[in-house]
Amino acid sequence: MPITSSSLDGMKVAILVSDGFEQVEMTEPRKALDHAGAQTLIVSPVEGRVRGWNHHDPADSFEVDVPLQGAKPEDFDALLLPGGVVNPDTLRIDEKAVAFVRAFVEAGKPIAAICHGPWTLIDAGGVKGRKMTSWPSLQADLKNAGASWSDKEVVVDQSLVTSRKPDDLPAFNREMTKAFEIAHEASIH
Repeated sequence: MPITSSSLDGMKVAILVSDGFEQVEMTEPRKALDHAGAQTLIVSPVEGRVRGWNHHDPADSFEVDVPLQGAKPEDFDALLLPGGVVNPDTLRIDEKAVAFVRAFVEAGKPIAAICHGPWTLIDAGGVKGRKMTSWPSLQADLKNAGASWSDKEVVVDQSLVTSRKPDDLPAFNREMTKAFEIAHEASIH
């Protein structure tokens, strides 16, 4: 069944980022989700505006919709974890960020993580026994945390969708939207 432009109507998606996220890994999935009808909200421990990066260079800044301090996982239906090296490395040592991600894991809500994004999932206890992919340098970390890692453009394990890098965004966006749609349909019925 083709995905219509309103397949995610009523779904709220948290995009958890700190400064240093790979900009295209936030903006392109966000566009795909918005196009499908989801409400996407940037959640961040950074107050006011959060800055993306284009590889090693600072890029645009974006308004934080929900400060992490006051964010409630139960207010969201799904989670997007963009990559970039600095972003997940900052998030994984932030107790509130890890607890926020852990709540999605424990509730079985859909999660999409790309590039270095899965790093935060390790600290949140969300990778053991899961099939995943990521930026290649995370392979050992994910395996050591109990994940089954493979070098593919996108890996879907139930409601967990992972990809390696910006080049994988078309496949990542397609599979993320599908997984979020399945979860959304199940929550409505």
